[in-house]
Amino acid sequence: MNLKFCANLSFMYQETNCLLERYSLAAKSGFTSVECAFPYSETLEKLVQAKTNANVQQILINAPRGEAHELGFAAIPSMEDSFRSSIDLAVSYANALNCSKIHVMAGIVVQPTKVNHEAYEKNLTCAAQIFETKGIMGLIEPINKYSAPGYYLNTYERAIDVLNKINSPNLKLQLDIFHLQQIKGDLTNNIKSLLPHVGHIQLAQVPARNEPSTPGEIDYNYIFQLLEELNYSEWIGLEYNPKGDTDKGLSWLRDIKRTVTF
Repeated sequence: MNLKFCANLSFMYQETNCLLERYSLAAKSGFTSVECAFPYSETLEKLVQAKTNANVQQILINAPRGEAHELGFAAIPSMEDSFRSSIDLAVSYANALNCSKIHVMAGIVVQPTKVNHEAYEKNLTCAAQIFETKGIMGLIEPINKYSAPGYYLNTYERAIDVLNKINSPNLKLQLDIFHLQQIKGDLTNNIKSLLPHVGHIQLAQVPARNEPSTPGEIDYNYIFQLLEELNYSEWIGLEYNPKGDTDKGLSWLRDIKRTVTF
C-alpha cells in the first residue's frame, strides 16, 4: 500500500500528557511523520528539539483556536486583528518546524448571516495571500454538528464555494472522513467528487472516533483501496482516540503497510 499516514499527536499517545514526549513515542511506534492541532503551549525551541530528536517530519498544525470555548476566528466579524495574529503565529511555528500545512479554523457561529460569510471569505483571502508568499498550504475543514455544535464551516458545499471564489493554489480542503460520514455519507461518490479540492485527509471510525479497524459505520479497508485507485498522494492524518494502548492499537496499520515504519 502506497498511502502515507502520519500520527496525530493531539489525539494519539494519551499515555503521556506531554506533547513533547509524544514525538518520541510516535517514532518508537515506527512513524516518520506527525501532525498536531495546537502546539502553542510549548516553546518553539522545545518543539523543534523534540521533533529533531525523534527524527520525524511535521506535516500539519492548526492555527490557534483562541480561548478554550473558541474554534478559530475566520468567520467572526470584528476579529480580523485576532485572526491575522493567529495566522502570523501559526506561520512562525510552521516555518520553525519545517511544516508546510496549516489548518485554518472558522469559529463558532450559532446563526450565520451574510456578515459571517463576508468575513470568512475576506479573512481566508488574506491568509491565502500570506501562505502563497511562505510556501504553505492552508486548509479548511467542515466539522460535523455533533463534534462541534455551531461550527461555521459545517457543510462541504460552503467549503467548496469559498475555495472556488478565492481560487488560490495555497488553499485547499482538509477532508476528514470521520466528519464526511456524519455530514453527507455516500462516501464513495463524495470522496471522488471532493478529492480534486483536497490537500490533506484525516480519519477515524464513526461514531466512537477510535481506530479505523474498530467496529463502526465505515469500512476503511474499502476506503483505503478507493484512495489508492484514485491515486491520492497526500498525507492521511490519524486523528482518532485510541481505544486502548496507542502502540498496540496500531496493529491495523502494520497489517496493511506490512512494514515496521510508516
